[in-house]
Order: sequence, then structure tokens, then C-alpha cells
Amino acid sequence: MITTSRIVKEKNMGEIDSDIIGGAPPGNNPAAARRQYEVSIVMPCLNEADTLATCITKAKRALEENHIDGEIVIADNGSTDGSQDIANRLGARLVHVSARGYGSALMGGIEASLGKYIIMGDADDSYDWLETPKFVAKLREGFELVQGCRLPVGGGRVMPGAMPTSHRWLGNPGLTWLARQWFNVRLNDVYCGMRGFTRELYDRLDLRSPGMEFATEMLIKASRYRAKVAETPITLHKDGRIAHPPHLRTIRDGWRTLRFFLLSSPRWLFYRPGAALIILGLIGYALSLFDVRIGGVHFALNTMIFASLAIITGFQGIMFAVAMKTLAVATGIQPHDRRLDHFYEVVTVERGAVAGLIGMFAGMAMLAVVVIDWGRVHFADLDNTQTLRWAIPGAVLTAVGFQMLFFSFFLGVLKGLKAHMAETE
Repeated sequence: MITTSRIVKEKNMGEIDSDIIGGAPPGNNPAAARRQYEVSIVMPCLNEADTLATCITKAKRALEENHIDGEIVIADNGSTDGSQDIANRLGARLVHVSARGYGSALMGGIEASLGKYIIMGDADDSYDWLETPKFVAKLREGFELVQGCRLPVGGGRVMPGAMPTSHRWLGNPGLTWLARQWFNVRLNDVYCGMRGFTRELYDRLDLRSPGMEFATEMLIKASRYRAKVAETPITLHKDGRIAHPPHLRTIRDGWRTLRFFLLSSPRWLFYRPGAALIILGLIGYALSLFDVRIGGVHFALNTMIFASLAIITGFQGIMFAVAMKTLAVATGIQPHDRRLDHFYEVVTVERGAVAGLIGMFAGMAMLAVVVIDWGRVHFADLDNTQTLRWAIPGAVLTAVGFQMLFFSFFLGVLKGLKAHMAETE
């Protein structure tokens, strides 16, 4: 008898709503709750009728020939080409995921899976499912996440026509380099979609991305949560689909990955650019206040104006970095960070407010000097070369002081949210 059940998983990134046909997840079906597999192979599917049968057949063969106790889960994302019939006919477990997107499909399939280990990969026959035992062997060794590597630098192989030139030599190496530098992801191919991981790690990472960013989110969080990660070489074959082109879009998905990298790293998106702007602004002020000339270049009032802009925007960048870091830790997007605790011990609401008031009143005092001088000439024209040396830094101190005053109270709210989220865990 075919049973139908519904699971709803709510995440901050959206809601996943899956109809499961051919079996229910633990908790909905007492019999299924008692049945556990060692391995669940999960394939997202959106109109993959050209290649789905080949992928399922290879996956079944890999499990049977290597005596792996496993299941095959097809997470269908609204196929209209008969992919569901193929999955049912070949004995795979079909999961209907209504929330659209690569990540949504995978999350729905993984939630419904019954395996201790999960092996995920595409259903377009670009990944050879006969290589499944490589991942299982590493997981049995104790690794929590095993990433496939298609590139020769990691021992992998790309068959002719399997990967666009721009992906192989620019996009993939570039994004992999950023992941290594920004997030300490020690892998050679972060965009490979074939990987294995433990169900325990998946639950711990609390993944939220509904789109293509799902794959990179997993690697970034695994690195941040210090998961035990390994890499295994695989062969990438040419996409076997004929009815439609690949779902991946070079510019769109490349940008979405880069955007996710930036949003996942307040340090690189806000803090470091902000700190660099403040340093440049201070250097500009030093040159302009002392009327420095280097060669034929005279650093004067114009330099001071640009330096002021750099300081104000840089300070805003640092404030955004602190706010985003706090929210990321409070909501579980990033793990607990002791440096953040130390920051809140040093920078309290009261200290921030006092610093802001001091800066604000110092700036207003400098502006008052300009107004007094203006009054002495009965509010007629002033020598701007002199008065602006007081007015410009005065305006900057006033603006930064106001920002610091207001942000110190916002920090109090963030600190309370962080503490509340920690208590509810």
C-alpha cells in the first residue's frame, strides 16, 4: 500500500513543504521509524527523464555490488516529463517537494531519508553513481563530510565537454580560492555537487538556502563548525540530458554564490573595507591638516573632504559588521565566537553612548568656533581656507558621534537578542 504523509520544515530562509509517496519519514510511520539504512542516496529531480533511469540503475548497482544497506530517494521538484513514473518503476522512493529550488529539493529529500549517511548528487548522469562506495568508505572512517573533487588538482577528472571552459578555469577555481581564503574551506572543488555526509552533521548545520547556494552553505558551515572533512576524486561526465539544457546559469548562479560568500562573511563585506576606509581617511586628514606637498601634489581642503567621506562610510561599515556578526551568531548561521563576547564586555551601551556624546560635542564645539568667527565679521564672507579646516572635521566628529550614540543603544538590543537566543537553545 502506498502511504502519503506531509512534513513541514520551517527555516528562516523559507518553508519546505514535501509530500512523500512510497514511504514516510521517522515519526510519521511507526514501521518506517524502526527501519534505518546505512546510506540514503538523494537526487534532486526537475524533468530529468532523459537520465534519471540511468542514475537510479547505477546507484542501485553500487549499493548491491558493494553490499551497502541503502535506499534511493528522488526529491522531485515539480517534474512534468514523467520522471516520477520512472522513479516509481525502478523502486526508488519518491518525495514531492513543492518549494522550488535546488536547495529546497535536497532539503526535502534529506528530511525524508532514513540513512545514517547521505550521498547527494545530480540526476543528470554527469556524476557516476558507481563511485558511491568511495564516499561511503570515507564516511565509515569517521569523516563527517566527504566532498567529491572533479578537478585534476585534487585527483579528479573532467571528461571532454563535461564542464564549460569558463567554469573549469575561472569560476570554479576562483570561488574555491575565495572559500579557502575567507572561510578556511580546505577543498579543491567547492562547487562539486556530489558529496556524502552524516545525518547528524546535516541536522547540526541547520542549512537554509533554497537555491544553488545550498551546496556552498554546507561547506562554509561545516568549516566553521569544525566538522571532519575529506575529499575524494571523481570523474565528471558530460550532462546526458537532451530534452532541455542544464539548470545551471553561469552568470546568475556565479553571482548568487559570490553574494552568499559576502553575506556569510561580515568581516570581508563590511569590517575590512570599513577599516581600510578609516585608515585612508586618517591619512588624508594628516596630509591635509599639515598642508603637505609631495612633488606637485598639494593635499589641502579637497583631500580633507574625501577623507571625511571615507571615515564616515568606513565607520558605518564597521557598525554593520558588528550587527551582522551578532545576528549570525544569535540565529545559528555562525557558531559561537568568543571574540564577540569579548567585544560586548569591552563595548557596553554606556561606554558607547559616552564616546558618542564626547565625539558629538567635540564636533559641535568646532562648528561653534566657525559660527563665532562668522559672527565677528557680521555674518559676511569668510576665508574658507581657514574656516573649513574647522568646519569639515567638526561635521565629521558630529556625524560619527551621533552614529556612535545611536548604535550603542542598538548594540544593547543585539546583545539582548544574542543572550535570548542562547537561552532558548
